[in-house]
Amino acid sequence: MKPAKPGSTAVVFAAIFVGWFALDRVTKEAVDVVPPGTLIGQGIPGLFDFRLVHNTGAAWGILGDSTFLLGLFSCLVCAGIVFYLFGFRHARATLSETIPLAFVFAGGLGNAVDRLTYGYVIDFIETTFISFPVFNIADIGVTCGIIAFILAMLIQMKRMPADG
Repeated sequence: MKPAKPGSTAVVFAAIFVGWFALDRVTKEAVDVVPPGTLIGQGIPGLFDFRLVHNTGAAWGILGDSTFLLGLFSCLVCAGIVFYLFGFRHARATLSETIPLAFVFAGGLGNAVDRLTYGYVIDFIETTFISFPVFNIADIGVTCGIIAFILAMLIQMKRMPADG
């Protein structure tokens, strides 16, 4: 994929970041009005419900009660994304890199804000078809963004001419 036009990388990155970050904040604030553990409502029957959870660790309770360190780690990852796109890759960043990393950045910053402000992450999407940790909009951005970024890099590597 060709590099994006100069300046367009920042515009696309900012637009996705602002939109996804705002969606994350609005949904978290909307659900964080009941005691943790409360079933807020039914989503799509057989797929997911909305249940408030205050998560002080990572997924599956990993690093429980390490909220501050996880918040700092998220901030470091976000700083790394900015350096990668606007320092290291600079004018060569493609949209296939920029778009997924904007979702990762928005999600990482969204959860970091929770961790550093409240001491926990506000999670509320509970799958009902499998046993899976309760998650939020930020988590969707991080997970889908990482998967899309890896796929884009694999496709880009496959398209590169072989040496020799």
